[in-house]
Formats: sequence, C-alpha cells, structure tokens
Amino acid sequence: MKHVTLYTDGGCINNPGPGGFGVVLLYDSHRKELSGGFRRTTNNRMEILAAITGLETLKEPCHVTLYSDSQYLVNAIEKGWARRWQANGWMRNNKEKAINPDLWERLLGLCRIHKVRFVWLRGHAGHDENERCDELATSAARGSNLAIDEVYERISP
Repeated sequence: MKHVTLYTDGGCINNPGPGGFGVVLLYDSHRKELSGGFRRTTNNRMEILAAITGLETLKEPCHVTLYSDSQYLVNAIEKGWARRWQANGWMRNNKEKAINPDLWERLLGLCRIHKVRFVWLRGHAGHDENERCDELATSAARGSNLAIDEVYERISP
C-alpha cells in the first residue's frame, strides 16, 4: 500500500458560525490542497470533515498518517471513543448522545478502508503544513456562496 501524509484543519468564525476546512495531501513528490466552507457549522464538524475529505480523495486503500491540531478528532479515533459511541448507538454514556454521529460514521468507514494513524500536533506552532491548512480553512470560511451543512442546520437552534 502507498503511504500518504495528510494535514488537516477546520475552524469557524465564531462557533457556531461560518466554517471551513483545509487539507494538504502529500504522496511522494505530489501535493494536493483541498478546502471547503459552510455558512453555519461548528469547529469540531469542520475538523472531522477535513479528515473525511482528505481520506475520501484517496483512490485506493493506503497507509495514512493524518496530522491534526484537534485533540477532539485525534483522541476520538486513537483512544477508541468514536467506535465506542458507535457500538453504543451513538451514545457517549447512558444519558448523553454523541455529537456529530453523521460525520463519525463516515470517518470510521474510511478508517476501515485505509490504515490511518492520527497524530496530534500543536496548532499555530509554526508547522508549515498545519499553518497552510489553517489558511485554507479560514479562507474557505470567509468565502462567498458557502455550502449548507444540512445536518447541523437541521439540528441546531
């Protein structure tokens, strides 16, 4: 299997608010940048969607090292939280529903296709690719004709 490196970031202008994600995909000498924006969403949804977008871009199963500055994203996968929520019918515990099950479902499916290792890195710490992802996400969130995050807007007040 090919080894691919993904850097991802997501964020919002206010939270919730207009949001965006950025992805830098590296394979050998190839580089691809991806981004997208939504008119009303949350920073956590954008963090997860960045990972989904990067993994969905891959055309065949790959070994992937995915770097993110989101401890929420990295811990949910690496510590098995998301799989546990899924096994419990998208409940975090007996009383609390898991947040963003639509995105976790997609991400867990992609993690069954690809062998993915999620690695946390400190944001805004001068790492070039993470900084680029932040620029892509911020630019996307400030864009015009932002997409509608159908699931978030349906469930949010």
